[in-house]
Amino acid sequence: TPTVRQTLPLTRPTSLSAPTFVLGALALWLLASIAWRPLLLPDEGRYAGVAWEMLVGDGLTPTLDGLPFFHKPPLSYWVAMGAMKLFGAQPWAARLAPALGAWLMAASLWLLLRRWYGERTAGLAVLVLATSPFFFIGGQYINHDMLVAGTISAAVVGWLLALDEPGRVERRALLLGWLASGLAFLSKGLIGVVLPLLVVVPWLLAQRRWRDALRLAHPLGLLVWCVVALPWAVAMQLQHPAFFDYFIVAQHFRRYSSGGFNNVQPPWFFLAVVPLLMLPWSLYLPAALRRLRGADARALLWPWWAISLLLFFSLPSSKLVGYALPALPGVAAMVALVAAEGRAWRVAALLGAAIGLVAVGVLAWQAPNSHRDIALALRNEMHGADRVVLVEGAFYDVPFYARLRTPAIVASRWDDPAIAQRDNWQKELHDAAGFASAAVAQRQLWPVQRLAELPCADGAIWFVLHPGNSGHVAAIPGAALVRKGANGDLWRAPERATCAAAPR
Repeated sequence: TPTVRQTLPLTRPTSLSAPTFVLGALALWLLASIAWRPLLLPDEGRYAGVAWEMLVGDGLTPTLDGLPFFHKPPLSYWVAMGAMKLFGAQPWAARLAPALGAWLMAASLWLLLRRWYGERTAGLAVLVLATSPFFFIGGQYINHDMLVAGTISAAVVGWLLALDEPGRVERRALLLGWLASGLAFLSKGLIGVVLPLLVVVPWLLAQRRWRDALRLAHPLGLLVWCVVALPWAVAMQLQHPAFFDYFIVAQHFRRYSSGGFNNVQPPWFFLAVVPLLMLPWSLYLPAALRRLRGADARALLWPWWAISLLLFFSLPSSKLVGYALPALPGVAAMVALVAAEGRAWRVAALLGAAIGLVAVGVLAWQAPNSHRDIALALRNEMHGADRVVLVEGAFYDVPFYARLRTPAIVASRWDDPAIAQRDNWQKELHDAAGFASAAVAQRQLWPVQRLAELPCADGAIWFVLHPGNSGHVAAIPGAALVRKGANGDLWRAPERATCAAAPR
């Protein structure tokens, strides 16, 4: 019959319907190019550097230049630490955290779509994600966005599978959903529980399944979430009494509701940018939206998943592209359901993969703002008692590439009252110093006006600075330029150079 002929192409065994092939190929694809390029600044240098400091120091407390750094929770750092412990402190090892998040997102979506629509549609959705430039680059960009997106996706899928049959709860899937939500909290905070609930609960209520919505709050599920999410936060609060106000109030509620942060974008930002970054697959979206008229609840889940999360992040004035990553499963599912009916998806997959690879290649070739050259020179020439001073700049990638085991000193005009009103590297370190002892804060954040008065020590002093700031080191006896890099200079002052100048 015509119905049989139409369904056969969607159910015939193909490479897209073999679970081992689909998920194994996805892992290889995500790992294939993560070693191509140096760390990008500021994000990759900052977060890889924090993971490195935790690896050689306190594995529980994130630190930036030796100061407690509570902008984000630690799961991404822990994954990077484990990878660097196994494979060495290389950029590609630190990128295993976002790669894991990307794989988890796609694997979770595959599990749900396989149950609802069959293995071929599920495999095609994974292909849509894998060959979307947004997903591909996000899966190798070191920050917290892709790992939280993956764990949020796993939480949503766990809860949907648990409540797939109205009136019945599959407890194991429910608990796995709460486990994933707890990990999402450890990835980026409260959105790890807020966003999965935003996807699932209104969708259930729209079907008048309020009893199923209440079943989400299973005591065992809540217990699993608390056991996973809370111990680290409680430990930090006990060590640092101001932790809750900073991590929860400032970094969550004030950042969401205030306009005093960088990256201000218009409300329509994500609705314009996401389709652009999902090319060529986003060309399927008009057809996917036309199919929604008269669609069932399952079909309506996908636009709700995408639009609800994009609207959530559209409300604050500050917007970063990576915030939209948790919405991608909804987009990919809508596209896959349409693309499965034809053959043009092969061309779209090849084109999307090519765009992603070219983008990574361009970044590897240009290496914008990288300080790898001077950091490697520093690593090769410095000795155990030497100190490193970063002058009027964060130089986030230097401690990582140089494998510094003692945090670098950062010299700037720390008495500037405007620092507290900014949203930049100085504000990050200024805030972090508030969680350190006065002695540590004074040691790590040194006045640039007093570089010649650094505490006397036996080792040499290495200065990393931009060429225009060389005047800051001119007053130090014996200071000389050692290496002129592409984006910065490396200077050295001999042993005990600051002893004579230090105040008695």
